[in-house]
Amino acid sequence: MSGNGYGHTFRFTTFGESHGPAIGCVVDGVPPRLPLSESDIQPWLDRRRPGQNRFTTQRQEADAIRILSGVFEGLTTGTPIGLLIENTDQRSKDYGDIRGTFRPGHADWVYQQKYGIRDYRGGGRSSARETAMRVAAGAVARAILGPGIAIRGRMVQMGPHKVAKRRSRWEHVGDNPFWCPDPQAATQWEAYLDGVRKAGSSIGGVVEVVASGVPVGLGCPVYDKLDAEIAKAMMSINAVKGVEIGAGFAAAALRGEDNADAMVPGRKKGGVRFLSNHAGGILGGLSTGQDIVVRLAVKPTSSILIPGRSVNAAGEAVEVVTKGRHDPCVAIRAVPVAEAMLACVLADALLRHRAQIG
Repeated sequence: MSGNGYGHTFRFTTFGESHGPAIGCVVDGVPPRLPLSESDIQPWLDRRRPGQNRFTTQRQEADAIRILSGVFEGLTTGTPIGLLIENTDQRSKDYGDIRGTFRPGHADWVYQQKYGIRDYRGGGRSSARETAMRVAAGAVARAILGPGIAIRGRMVQMGPHKVAKRRSRWEHVGDNPFWCPDPQAATQWEAYLDGVRKAGSSIGGVVEVVASGVPVGLGCPVYDKLDAEIAKAMMSINAVKGVEIGAGFAAAALRGEDNADAMVPGRKKGGVRFLSNHAGGILGGLSTGQDIVVRLAVKPTSSILIPGRSVNAAGEAVEVVTKGRHDPCVAIRAVPVAEAMLACVLADALLRHRAQIG
């Protein structure tokens, strides 16, 4: 199976399955002599960790990270960095009933058709359990980016319920289990998601990620545009079905004079200041120095207790109920994953930029 890694100069490859003994990744292309320890990575994993409240899967994983290689005496060596997380709370028996059945909305059937074999225990390789290693790789990417580039994520919509921009503040994001910047919306979401969860169903959401402090000129023209790389990275996250940058789809309804981000002279000689950011911090595939703003639409998980129509391995019609522990709104835990993927894209772009420009 190819396609298990992302990146060019900075690259990571993940391995492992949802119910296997461990998951891990190898991060390559990291410059030497960067401070890095397990304590630099663990806090980011803790933000994604399951079982922290009733609104996420109750699988209890410590997600304790181990650095196996590429670091010596607290500094990166320039060699591949091996990272590992042991799985400790697998309940494979929960999936015994679907061993010969394909869950609607999941990758079960297409995996079977493509490979002729599939790991039915929690989806195996197609499980969102894999995203823990993306978060670990993202922590390494943040070490490359340094403190001058800040990457923050938040959830701006749950089902049909959106946040109010006038009430949204970054400082509110950590005050609730939804990464929601709007306290009033967070209270509404709590009651709403309780109802969805108790009904045995699930719901989707929209995640927004913003990178600030990005220097001008990251990205490559034409096929490796920065926004193209971001879109690919975000679409590779489980359950993501749409990505937009800046005004995104709303730009289709704007006139040219409204959509163009007007420029005026900046404070520094030869510099500019943008009066708006419909472009989302990227023009011609290159970063403008403004905030990079990315939004992704996350579908509701198909692992629900409400019966769904499907077929079994013999091609017979069956009714499927997915047992086990699942997120009623997987978009919640997609926030730290999306942050990590944006960090990986930017770290790769930064290293490529330095290699060409200096």
